[in-house]
Amino acid sequence: MSRKSEAVEILCGIHPIREALRAGRRKFYAILVSKDRSRARLAEILGVAQEQSIPVEITDTMTLDALTDNARHQGVAARVSPFATVRAEGIVKQMPKGVSNRFILVIETLEDPQNFGALIRTALCAGVDHIMIPKERSASPSPSVSRASAGAMEHAEISLITNTAGLLRQLKAMGFWVAGLDGQGTTPLFSADLTGNLVLVVGGEHKGIRPLVKKECDFLVSLPIKAGVTSLNASVAGGIAMYEALRQRQLTA
Repeated sequence: MSRKSEAVEILCGIHPIREALRAGRRKFYAILVSKDRSRARLAEILGVAQEQSIPVEITDTMTLDALTDNARHQGVAARVSPFATVRAEGIVKQMPKGVSNRFILVIETLEDPQNFGALIRTALCAGVDHIMIPKERSASPSPSVSRASAGAMEHAEISLITNTAGLLRQLKAMGFWVAGLDGQGTTPLFSADLTGNLVLVVGGEHKGIRPLVKKECDFLVSLPIKAGVTSLNASVAGGIAMYEALRQRQLTA
């Protein structure tokens, strides 16, 4: 396959590029560095580029602004292959029988790259094994999401779901319990059992968890909210729930 026929994304920012180099999942075609910025902060990136024979192009800030749609690029960008994803249904089929204590995060129709990136970073810190998102009507693992996650996305296991309700049924048949995070949930988060094989479903910013997906949840958990506000940001609520699951799982380890 010729390089011209290969898909190319523009990754920018020190953390996303550094973590993509560390993860080793993407192909790097070139790294572009602004002559207007200090090289000291880019020393690690440039060192790896030299070790891996990745071309380095010297350019200017105006060119990087145009290339990155005025993103906060910190004087560095890279032409890279897209982030690799697989089918979630395939991941589930490959899980060995008798698998135990697995933690899966299903993110339902989340549209904001900032929220998606924050959830990815928290998921890695909280011990989530797989992050699964709908193939359509959802933010994708794009360069902007990598930037929002400060590069954490480059290390995450992210797969795409064709049919979320069907996938949850498949996981339940394998012994997983499915907990949906919902403002109207009748189970308080801190009273829920989040140990063992667990799927945590976090809804989108506007509509939450879709009705057909909600029906497949074994229980719906809610966070305590004091007077003055009616809900929490999706990434904040998801982060609290993931860390409660981590706390419980550490106690039973």
